[in-house]
Amino acid sequence: MREEGVLFFSKSMKGKRLLSVPVLAVLSLILFTYYTSIFVFLHDWLGLQSSPGTLNAFLYSLFASLTLVSFFCCLLTDPGYVPSSYAPDVEFAKDLLQNAEQMKCNKCYAYKPPRTHHCRVCRRCILKMDHHCLWINNCVGYWNYKAFLVFVLYATISSIYSMIIFISSINQQDWDSIKGNSSLRIFYVTYGVVLLILTITLLTLFGWHVYLILHNMTTIEYHEGNRAKWLAMKSGQSYRHPYNVGAYKNITLILGPNMLKWFCPTAVGHLNPKDGVSFPTLRDNS
Repeated sequence: MREEGVLFFSKSMKGKRLLSVPVLAVLSLILFTYYTSIFVFLHDWLGLQSSPGTLNAFLYSLFASLTLVSFFCCLLTDPGYVPSSYAPDVEFAKDLLQNAEQMKCNKCYAYKPPRTHHCRVCRRCILKMDHHCLWINNCVGYWNYKAFLVFVLYATISSIYSMIIFISSINQQDWDSIKGNSSLRIFYVTYGVVLLILTITLLTLFGWHVYLILHNMTTIEYHEGNRAKWLAMKSGQSYRHPYNVGAYKNITLILGPNMLKWFCPTAVGHLNPKDGVSFPTLRDNS
């Protein structure tokens, strides 16, 4: 079903996607981190009744809520399916040095648009497929890539915020009073290590996708591009990613032309009205 430019799964599909161990694990981690950050560490650090404590609780709750909303957006939004009426543009195929057989999916036995790939988990072709994400139990593709990126951004900010609250709390902790409480000390150490790993992982993931957006690539296209570069070097030629049309334009193609809507996971009205079957290329700009 289409709703304001976004494709949503049916109710039965939504239920199946939610009832997944990795998805429930992510939800549990978000809720656990939120509870401990606010009601344990922020309470110990500033107190929830103080003005600084109330302000920090509000800001952290805001980022945590945005993380949760973005998570559900990329979880419940269909990444994009190939229209049944799709037929390849012969001239476009020639421009990209593709032939009819290369544009056919050997599993769906149907033509697939440029940048489309077959997902073995979803068992269908996904428009502008980036990867299948275990943690959202869904593919990341044309229609939910922005929601995925925004989710990673808000999750990274929330994780860094949690780390600041945690470090500030333990810095003013009276460790002499809990020397005999080994279980509490183990909890602090374990919690800190897990939070540090989570923060580094999210920062790395966000940095990776910023790189991809600046070059208008998907994760699959990055690996395909490396192979294409190697083959081009062997034959004495050069290779450029055909969809890299300049950093700013690349960003607006993903996030939209209105900067005020860049961080809204549902603001995808700017996406191609052809629903991800054609994209601007370097040739269009020459």
